[in-house]
Amino acid sequence: MVLERLRRGAPGHEAKKIPDGLWVKCPGCAKTVFKRLVEERLDTCPECNHHFPMPGSRRIQNLIDEGTWTEFDANMTSGDPLKFVDSKPYLDRIIQQMAKTGLKDAVICGTGKLAGMGVGIGVMDFSFNGGSMGSVVGEKLTRMIERATAAKQAVIIVSTSGGARMQEGALSLMQMAKTSAALGRHAQAKLPYISVLTNPTMAGVMASYASLGDVIIAEPKALIGFTGPRVIKETIKQELPEGFQTSEFLFQHGQLDQICTRQDLRAELARILRYLMAR
Repeated sequence: MVLERLRRGAPGHEAKKIPDGLWVKCPGCAKTVFKRLVEERLDTCPECNHHFPMPGSRRIQNLIDEGTWTEFDANMTSGDPLKFVDSKPYLDRIIQQMAKTGLKDAVICGTGKLAGMGVGIGVMDFSFNGGSMGSVVGEKLTRMIERATAAKQAVIIVSTSGGARMQEGALSLMQMAKTSAALGRHAQAKLPYISVLTNPTMAGVMASYASLGDVIIAEPKALIGFTGPRVIKETIKQELPEGFQTSEFLFQHGQLDQICTRQDLRAELARILRYLMAR
């Protein structure tokens, strides 16, 4: 209503032009909301608390204590061992994604302190090729986990992904085993791993490190699963429960430990880490 009045202008006055980018339409409640309010609420809707996509760098800023962040392997980039071409050569696609996002690949890894506790952390970014997991994602996460194990630190991975990167074929699928093995060694060292699932977390990522947390936390209404509902329905020839790939459904059926809003996530991670690291 306010937005419409601004567009029309007061009676007898010329309508005011609203600068682009001040308002966003929420896909959750379909309301038009002030963008600054969304940003102040950690990219969530002030009307319905819908969680908008969030850049990986901004997630790290919100979780890690100021001045303690050190990034690892920042310049690692994909090769093209299969010389893969679909609608365009794979390397051209990667170069385009780098220019578009300012990232080298779909995950940012490093170490820092969360509420004063040292952690190894990897945060995926869906804006880079749909957060797909290729050799770089697997290698960076594995190195981060191994560093955390050596330093006797907890590991946190924030996942958002459409799954394994098809342009790298079996090499991308190998990352499932590699990251899982590193987490296995981390567990043998009796160190905790917390997995945070955001919208969406699918396919090979969900089938590997995203589902291996000692504690698994999800954001509200996140899409979580292995493959799309149409493929599942055609495979098992049965009707599927409504919302069966949402955080809420998975929590009700024991596949998640907790659903946590973005505003509460840092405090909840700190609470869990204090308990697990004390033990």
